[in-house]
Amino acid sequence: MGVTRRFIFPLLRIVLWAIIAAALARMAFAGSNVTSSDDPLKPSAEIVEPQVPVTTGSITNTVTVTGSVVADAAVPVKATLAGTVTKLLAKSGDHVDAGAKLVEITLETPVEPTVTTDPATGMQTSHEHAPTIKRETVTASIAGTVTLTALKDQLVSVGDAIGSVAPGTLSVAGTLTPDQQYRLLQVPTEASVTLKGGPAPFACTGLRIGAAPASDGGSSGQIDPATGQPITAASGTLTCAIPAGVTAFAGLGADLAVTNGSAEGALVVPVTSVQGSVQTGNVWVVLPDGATEQRAVGLGLTDGEQVQITSGLAEGDLVLQFIPIGDVVDPNQDGSKGGFAGPTSVG
Repeated sequence: MGVTRRFIFPLLRIVLWAIIAAALARMAFAGSNVTSSDDPLKPSAEIVEPQVPVTTGSITNTVTVTGSVVADAAVPVKATLAGTVTKLLAKSGDHVDAGAKLVEITLETPVEPTVTTDPATGMQTSHEHAPTIKRETVTASIAGTVTLTALKDQLVSVGDAIGSVAPGTLSVAGTLTPDQQYRLLQVPTEASVTLKGGPAPFACTGLRIGAAPASDGGSSGQIDPATGQPITAASGTLTCAIPAGVTAFAGLGADLAVTNGSAEGALVVPVTSVQGSVQTGNVWVVLPDGATEQRAVGLGLTDGEQVQITSGLAEGDLVLQFIPIGDVVDPNQDGSKGGFAGPTSVG
């Protein structure tokens, strides 16, 4: 044991240090060969543009919107005649049916007196006439709870608000982004609604799209933490009526799933391959020699991940998976080109 420690271990250390020293000397004076190509100007690696084939499949355009339950707004009751409120035919708090009589308005128009002259004496006689009277009854345009703000004997003009009728019904409303609104150019008649903590999903009828609130115009000013990009502000509102028999309360959260078309056996490509999102777009087709050409295509349905190609491509064609931004100027940038666009969305 003593011989091993005194002679063998020191000898092994000397041999290892000698090998390391020789290797370092060789690298310092001879260098290392890291070139795998005979031509030093030829790159040892190449960037391959990702390609995807045009395939067939099923596609369903379903847009999911986050919203909430809201009470339907009261409908104003307006004067239809300029005159005096002569009768209140209902009182605030009454529940009335559509067409119920609410207020009577009367307009009295004076009539000029008739003057006659006696031909024998020349004396003139004035005959007074009763004023002409016109009456109109203002009715409720919908059923609901009435509130009257007009008073008896109050003078009103045509169009003056003299009350309102609250329908007491509920709707589900949510806001749409521009991408979602493009996917709902043809608005269906209903949506499937799921209430937070409520009953099973149900059909919500009377689906309609309106303008976004004025305060939602332009950019929201918020940043999406996942992408680092500004969150797109709402461009429209989606509303549908909750049917009778469904228990809901104003303020409940809700999700609206709107299905706007489906197709079987459709030609599809990823949305990242297409420049454009509605009706027409551009793709970059890979030719047999490896070159690419820009080609116009017709666009159909999209599910947010794939988009239907209605014209311009055939099954099996190869297209670039991402738009080559070297050929497309990004309006959000300073006009510089180069590289590949990241994933883009058509809805």
